[in-house]
Amino acid sequence: MTEKTTSPWRKLSIAIYGAPLEGKVYGTYEVDVTDMMTYIQKRKEEGVRLTVTQFVVAALGQALYYDAPEVNCYVRRGKIVYRDSADVFISVLKKSGNGQTGMVVKDSQNKTVTEIAESIDSRLEAKREGKEKGFFSLVSTLAKIPWPFRKMALKIITWWIFDMEFPVPGLKKQTSPFGSIMLTNIGTFGLKTGMVALFPIGKLPGVITMGRAEETAVVIDGEIQVRTMLPFTGTFDHRMVDGAQIGKLARAMQQRLKHPELLDRKKENQ
Repeated sequence: MTEKTTSPWRKLSIAIYGAPLEGKVYGTYEVDVTDMMTYIQKRKEEGVRLTVTQFVVAALGQALYYDAPEVNCYVRRGKIVYRDSADVFISVLKKSGNGQTGMVVKDSQNKTVTEIAESIDSRLEAKREGKEKGFFSLVSTLAKIPWPFRKMALKIITWWIFDMEFPVPGLKKQTSPFGSIMLTNIGTFGLKTGMVALFPIGKLPGVITMGRAEETAVVIDGEIQVRTMLPFTGTFDHRMVDGAQIGKLARAMQQRLKHPELLDRKKENQ
């Protein structure tokens, strides 16, 4: 029989999440990324490797910062606090397949897709190998704490770092180690949609889930055409956002993804 092991992340998640009683908002939609896939192939022929995830990071960062800034916030001590930049957190699966981690693309609203690719690629291998820094280096330590005390320890650390914004001895100060919003790609597992959980300690307004892009028959101007459609699912904290704000963010992402060349170009006014 195959030996079953519990990853440090899974042990920690037991302390992070409680019963699903909190207010959540869900939504799904699809974006036509046919032109984006063509652009990715063009850049590949030029010797530059870009991915769908990197384009989504760019579109999400710009939409969050320029089009729906009211979504770029978190709750601190009972008050809504707005962020000064759009820092997109992306989840990363470890090479061992036992657990996951992530990284933040800071100031993603000001980066081209090529710059985002360089930022991700420079750190990706270390992340997959489990070489963590800052808050993420605490995960394995917290997972080793016996259950009766693990949740208490996590609450204290969360209060210390996120609510009070105090530094942690031996760690570089990180007031927002999970960025402004989270992006996760379940398309790599062959899934199209997924209603993922919020991440309470991250103080994020929502989590955006990318599904698997597929060619689909769609009706355009009364004609059936085959287009590549990319599905998205969003889970949002209803304390911070409502349907109108979520809709604004979704529409902005959709419009930006339709123009991949603009996402890969520096521009003064977004």
